Amino acid sequence: MAENSFDLIVIGTGPGGYVAAIRAAQLGMKAAVVERENLGGICLNWGCIPTKALLRTSELYGHMNHAADFGLSADKVGFDISKIVKRSRDVSKQLNSGVGHLLKKNKVTVINGEGHLEGGGKISVSKDGKKVGDYQAKHIILATGARPRVLPGIEPDKKLIWTYFEAMVPETMPKSLLVIGSGAIGIEFASFYRSMGAEVTVVEILPQILPVEDQEIAAFARKQFEQQGIKIMTDAKVSEVKKGKNDVTCSVEDSNGKTQQIKVERVISAAGVQGNIENLGLDKTKVKTDRGLIQADAYGATGEPGVYAIGDVAGPPMLAHKASHEGVVCVERLAGHDPHPIDKNLIPGCTYCQPQIASVGLTEAQAKEAGHEVQVGHFPFIGNGKAIAMGETEGMVKTVFDAKTGQLLGAHMVGAEVTELIQGYVVAMNLETTEQELMHSIFPHPTLSEMMHESVLDAYGRVIHF
Repeated sequence: MAENSFDLIVIGTGPGGYVAAIRAAQLGMKAAVVERENLGGICLNWGCIPTKALLRTSELYGHMNHAADFGLSADKVGFDISKIVKRSRDVSKQLNSGVGHLLKKNKVTVINGEGHLEGGGKISVSKDGKKVGDYQAKHIILATGARPRVLPGIEPDKKLIWTYFEAMVPETMPKSLLVIGSGAIGIEFASFYRSMGAEVTVVEILPQILPVEDQEIAAFARKQFEQQGIKIMTDAKVSEVKKGKNDVTCSVEDSNGKTQQIKVERVISAAGVQGNIENLGLDKTKVKTDRGLIQADAYGATGEPGVYAIGDVAGPPMLAHKASHEGVVCVERLAGHDPHPIDKNLIPGCTYCQPQIASVGLTEAQAKEAGHEVQVGHFPFIGNGKAIAMGETEGMVKTVFDAKTGQLLGAHMVGAEVTELIQGYVVAMNLETTEQELMHSIFPHPTLSEMMHESVLDAYGRVIHF
């Protein structure tokens, strides 16, 4: 095979792209990746990982300010925002280097530049407007990810109006800010900045914050956020912004058309993302798009033979772990294996605010809409010994079963460490576990996971500790 010819070329090295390339190499393919910026993509460099570093800092800061609750003393608790940001960036840098090491270890060729489809399995790569080279591949995977969606009239300027890029590297800590959007990104930043002392307002156009979550869980989380001092406005939109020298006056309109003015130092626009489909050369192919995203089937195949799409650019849910698994499924299919197509109902979602939120499967409302007669169980953190010992008594576990078959349809959690707990239910659902197997499973004591067991028991009138 010629030097510039490959079995597989992946455009984009986020959690979908680099995983797909490594899996291809493991299966004996000659693989390459094309990356125009940083290995690891948005997730590793500007999303999942650095935000968790920031949120870990705010979590510790919150504990330090309540040290007396644990019999400890911590006087003059403070922070240095420059050092907080540096730690977050250092974490990303370490993992960026790790991706480079993994690609090298698996003999995946890294091509620096921007990839363009030329049709017929050909790709041209350019950098800074200059051509890098031409390449050929039997298979091409598009894993170009997504970027923040820009709202008309509220265009980010990197100074007063931020996207998540600027929100992760503040030079100074704003005293006040307004967050547009209450999805995972918006709520995580609202949680971080509020924990660090900023006055925070969240504006959500829908009636419910965290719109993809179970209504009961979202309502519980909202109550906790408001107790922390976050002002939440639902059924509302930012209709206009006026920028001052070092502040922004936002006109916020409610569902009745009533408008109020809110002045803040900074605005974070977190109203969704849009796919990176520009300049890919899609016009030279039969690849179809819908609302700025590439249409692909359960194995990543597009309308163009030999061209595939995975991750955020291929549509929701826009989650790193979904992208990685899509990459593996796509590549294994290309290698002649018979992988299971992705069941999006079995993809867990996690939001790393305080309290954390995690879920998998159908919400109670979705289960009923799908025609299921449901059995629903709950268990509160206040009834769990480990939660009480940790000082984390605000939370809930909720499980939704099909009343006729005992099938676990969905699980929803809010509280400390639930992002680590949810995988237990994910495994159970993948194994098509019923309530009987879950009831007969022995959970270790004392752990937060016991609440998962108790929630199942509660769905069938057998709860013990509440």
